[in-house]
Amino acid sequence: MAMKRAGYGCISEEALECVMGQLEDPRDRGSVSLVCKKWYDVDAFTRKHVTVAFCYSIHARDLTRRFTRLESLTVKGKPRAAMYNLLPDDWGGYAKPWIDQISHTCLCLKTLHLRRMIVTDDDLATLVRGRGHMLQELKLEKCSGFSTRGLEEVAHGCRSLKTLMLDESQIEEESGDWLHELALNNSSLEVLNFYMTTVEMINTSDLELIVTNCPSLTSLKVGDCDILDMRGVLSKGTALEEFGGGTFNTSEEHPTGTNMSQMIKFPPKLTSLLGLNFMMEADMPAIFPRASALTRLDLQYTFLSTENHCQLAGLCPNLEILEVRNVIGDKGLEVVANTCKKLKRLRVERGADDPTLEDEQGWVSHKGLSSVAQGCPLLEYIAVYVSDICNSTLETFGQCCKNLKDFRLVLLDKEEHITDLPLDNGVMALLRGCQKLSRFAFYVRPGGLTDTGLAYIGEYSTNVRWMLLGFAGETDQGILEFSKGCPKLERLEIRGCSFSESALAAAVLRLKSLKYIWVQGYNATVTGANLLAMARPYWNIEFSPGLQSTKDVLVEDMAAEKMQDRVAQLLAYYSLAGNRTDHPESVIPLASPFRNYQQVAVF
Repeated sequence: MAMKRAGYGCISEEALECVMGQLEDPRDRGSVSLVCKKWYDVDAFTRKHVTVAFCYSIHARDLTRRFTRLESLTVKGKPRAAMYNLLPDDWGGYAKPWIDQISHTCLCLKTLHLRRMIVTDDDLATLVRGRGHMLQELKLEKCSGFSTRGLEEVAHGCRSLKTLMLDESQIEEESGDWLHELALNNSSLEVLNFYMTTVEMINTSDLELIVTNCPSLTSLKVGDCDILDMRGVLSKGTALEEFGGGTFNTSEEHPTGTNMSQMIKFPPKLTSLLGLNFMMEADMPAIFPRASALTRLDLQYTFLSTENHCQLAGLCPNLEILEVRNVIGDKGLEVVANTCKKLKRLRVERGADDPTLEDEQGWVSHKGLSSVAQGCPLLEYIAVYVSDICNSTLETFGQCCKNLKDFRLVLLDKEEHITDLPLDNGVMALLRGCQKLSRFAFYVRPGGLTDTGLAYIGEYSTNVRWMLLGFAGETDQGILEFSKGCPKLERLEIRGCSFSESALAAAVLRLKSLKYIWVQGYNATVTGANLLAMARPYWNIEFSPGLQSTKDVLVEDMAAEKMQDRVAQLLAYYSLAGNRTDHPESVIPLASPFRNYQQVAVF
């Protein structure tokens, strides 16, 4: 009874700090911080890392005022739709307010990760002046707006960098001096990544100097460098465990018939191999000596046939991560299922739209997926573009893949006949069987998922926090039944639905955990006025009008990429910062949130 009367205040601050130091899940941290003012303060004082899932959800100054000892910060900008050219270039997602703030106030910051944001050279200069002496990790993932001049500032001023990651960023290239500056000034790099960027002015002698001066460099991902020019880098980078990029070219210097297998020797510790751009069958023997040791293999940008994929997969029994195009085919997936028993992550991207560029066997259906479900019981993540699917395959995943945490399926529209539609019962079985699912994407075609199927998704998505639905449901009743479930759903993305604004608004109000929703292609009104029914405290609503309604758009036009800016879009999200002021004219804010900073836990 005495302990009960004493309450939470009897716990010393030192003890609280020790306990909270063991809490890594931000959701646990957030729950603990709501117990009382003392616990709130201790959490704020001891929190080392924060992820801001959407840059407009809070002001940078308010975040840094609460968490004064941050060592690591991740900020995500534009919605995922930006990756598919579904947003205008001037949509927003500017890094300047964040960099200005953290450069002056985050005195302990060692790691900064920005994703899908606009970062300028001036922003990078500000960051270097303020935090360059302490910064150990800088990740600019899928960002744009900066040039190699900004990177040169980083390379010169951040001499303790262990990680520099520029993956898939759009970089204006002025020179290759940034890499030379990095080679001269840094000896602590562990990860260097400029893979899938627009950087081409690369002097491989700079890369050789980097791998020589940085004995701890274990991961190197480059751009379109000729693989033969990388021989010195690969021979000197004896500590490399991961290599990505490089191009298998034929040119006057390296004509057709060059024996790549004898000229390229990968490092002895290599376990992860990515990129291999334009690699052909004749180049495959270069991989053979390391194949059995590989835990990750990415063949998405190779020129390999279905048979080539089968041969390589059969040599990689220790694979945990495999990324391919659908040229792998059902036959290739069967080999994967029989060989790669340790597989945890599988990604099968769509191939070329031109069928003449794909192997005739290279299409993935329910047959190949069923093999994977039965043969890879450790699978945790699968993202796949399929040409055909059936309910029984989804049921097999529910029965066999109990560790599945992330399931994403896109049904391509190139086949007129699909074996088994709708997929209502299969989705139900999948969700019932895979209780660990926290991320779920299901993008089909009209008729692929009925209102009943949507209701099943709502009922059985007990632990799903992020969801993408495409062409799901038939009527408003579907989304309303769906919204009765999904108790933990925080982020929802929908494309190509038939729901009205009123139904979407009602669904949002029912989904109690929802923090963010993006919808493109629905039965929109001219002004989006009916969306105001979802208004609530801290809830921002942004409407991007298209034509008067989606009924005015020809079906054949709907499939065209140019329709991205003609179909109405809705974005709504929780924010402690009020309506943003940097939106373009194409985005119309519909509601202003009430402001009360003490009653909503965003982190």
